[in-house]
Amino acid sequence: MPETPNRPDVASLSFEAALAELDAIVKKLEGGQARLEEAIADYERGAALRRHCEAKLAEAEQKVQAIVAGPGGGPEGATLREMA
Repeated sequence: MPETPNRPDVASLSFEAALAELDAIVKKLEGGQARLEEAIADYERGAALRRHCEAKLAEAEQKVQAIVAGPGGGPEGATLREMA
């Protein structure tokens, strides 16, 4: 789907911006007021935003694990999921 000026490329969005847009799309789709074509386009955009957010979270988890391991490559420590 080509991007429009009011919908920037997903890859350029921060995690927070992507999550906010995804939340808005979910609320819009749950309202059920969009035309079919618009709803499909929003669903596609939402799927791309979800993948982007998941990738950003995985990247953050890797950074935290590297910090926990320390510069000497010591014990890896717990993952974020184990800490929750």
